[in-house]
Amino acid sequence: MTRLIAMLAGVAVVGLVAITYLLTAGASSDDQFAQCRATQVAGGTSEIGGPFTLVSETGETVTDEDVIDQPTLIYFGYTFCPDVCPIDIVNNTVAIDILEDKGLQVKPVFISVDPKRDTPEVMADFTENVHPRLLGLTGSDEQVKAASEAYRTYYKAQDGDDEYYLVDHSTFSYLTLPEVGFVEFFRRGTEPEAMADTIACFLEAA
Repeated sequence: MTRLIAMLAGVAVVGLVAITYLLTAGASSDDQFAQCRATQVAGGTSEIGGPFTLVSETGETVTDEDVIDQPTLIYFGYTFCPDVCPIDIVNNTVAIDILEDKGLQVKPVFISVDPKRDTPEVMADFTENVHPRLLGLTGSDEQVKAASEAYRTYYKAQDGDDEYYLVDHSTFSYLTLPEVGFVEFFRRGTEPEAMADTIACFLEAA
């Protein structure tokens, strides 16, 4: 009796392993980037990203198709941010430079969530001081809100002086590929080297 129970338990374990393998293999076979993903998005990656219309630092109206014409790393923040945004954006551009040294081109993009103060001129001054290829985008309140909602980001201006106030906002960076769309996000604090390695994996798998 004991031997029979042991045999049945063994068969059950083997069956469970086989089912688990089939389920995981089937799930990953449809995802060309499965080996690169370090995060999971509720609802899937198709729930993040989408059309937007903004104003570039040169004053031109641009759409998501104009902006995402190559692999793009997008960050939402604002130029008056006292600490978080500058650190995050610099980390992103360091990752961009690491990738460039490997022969991989990725466009760094900074979308303002403070359009009241972040005019195209202010964005141009900011991006010029951070990185020569950093693209700054702003727009009307409605345009910025639509872009933020597309990427499921959060921002809210705090009460305060009309000129000096802080803006609470999420701090993710979003990797988006032409023809594919959003594929991965990075939490703040991700080291540039780790970010570059993950991005490189996505670019090689695309």
